[in-house]
Amino acid sequence: MPMISLTAADGHRLSAYRAGPQNAARALVVVQEIFGVNHHMRNVCESFAAEGYAVIAPALFDRVGRGIELGYEAADVAQGRELRGKIDDGHTMLDILAAAAALPAGVKRGIVGYCWGGTIAWFGTTRSSAFSAACGWYGGGIAGAKDEKPRCPVQLHFGETDASIPMTDVAAVKAAQPGVEIHVYGGGHGFGCDERGSYVKADYELAQKRTLAFFGKHL
Repeated sequence: MPMISLTAADGHRLSAYRAGPQNAARALVVVQEIFGVNHHMRNVCESFAAEGYAVIAPALFDRVGRGIELGYEAADVAQGRELRGKIDDGHTMLDILAAAAALPAGVKRGIVGYCWGGTIAWFGTTRSSAFSAACGWYGGGIAGAKDEKPRCPVQLHFGETDASIPMTDVAAVKAAQPGVEIHVYGGGHGFGCDERGSYVKADYELAQKRTLAFFGKHL
C-alpha cells in the first residue's frame, strides 16, 4: 500500500495514501468520509490518479487512533461519528495543510472531500490559502459555516433526499454564497460511494464529470 508519513505544523505525525504521478501538472488533497482512508477512499484516490493528478489523502483519524478503517454498517457509522467528534477542526486543518505541502511543488493544488471531508474541503478554501479550487460532496457542516469567505472557486454537490442535509440547509448555502457552484442530485447521503446502499450510479457519474471539469478549469 503506497502509504507515506506526514508531519503537521504542531508536530503530529500522520499517515497518508499517495497516488498518481509525482511529476503531475495538477494535484489534489482527497479528504475522507467518517470511515477513514478505507478501501473506497483509496479507490477515489486512484480514480483521480488515473486522470493524471498527484493525490494525497491524509489519515485524519490518526489524531485519535492509527490505522482506522471502517465499513458502512450502522455500527461503523456510529463509530465514525464518535471518532469525528473527538477531533478538533483546527487540528484537522493542520493535517490538511501537511498533505497539501507534500504534493509536488510548483503545481496548482485542489481539495476534494466527501461527507465529513466535504465540510473540510469547504474549510480548506475559507480557512487557508493553500488551494486553487475546492470541491465538496455532501458536506453536512457547510451550512453551519456558510458565511465564511471562500478564497478560491468552489463547487458543491448535495443529494436531494439526504436525511442528514435538508434542502433548507442547501438553500441557505446558496443564499449566502451566490458565487459558489452548487449541484443537487436525486440521491441521498453517500450517493457517490459504490460500497454503500445509498449509491446512485447516474448521480455519481454526473457529479464526477462535473468535478473533473471543474478542476480541469481551475487547476
